[in-house]
Amino acid sequence: MGKLTALRPTPRLRGRAGQKQRERRLQRTNYLCEDCLAQGIIRLANIVDHIIPLAHGGPDTDENTRNLCDEHNLKRTAEQFDLKSPVPAIGQDGWPIE
Repeated sequence: MGKLTALRPTPRLRGRAGQKQRERRLQRTNYLCEDCLAQGIIRLANIVDHIIPLAHGGPDTDENTRNLCDEHNLKRTAEQFDLKSPVPAIGQDGWPIE
């Protein structure tokens, strides 16, 4: 059997260059959450999420990112790392969705 090797996380761009990259990625969707837009909801995105996490070896490219609000980021992160979703989905009326 071959040796198992751990995935090495992809390095993240930091500093002023990282801030410019984040701003450019958020502008791509006019600062709106992509998951909310898919549901017909308008909500500001404040997180650039990696579809394949950098911790799982995903590339730090625009094609591997999506802009999310806090709620959707928590949900997607829980899915990506096989965690229980920490926050129930909230409907437009403000009540939890089953």
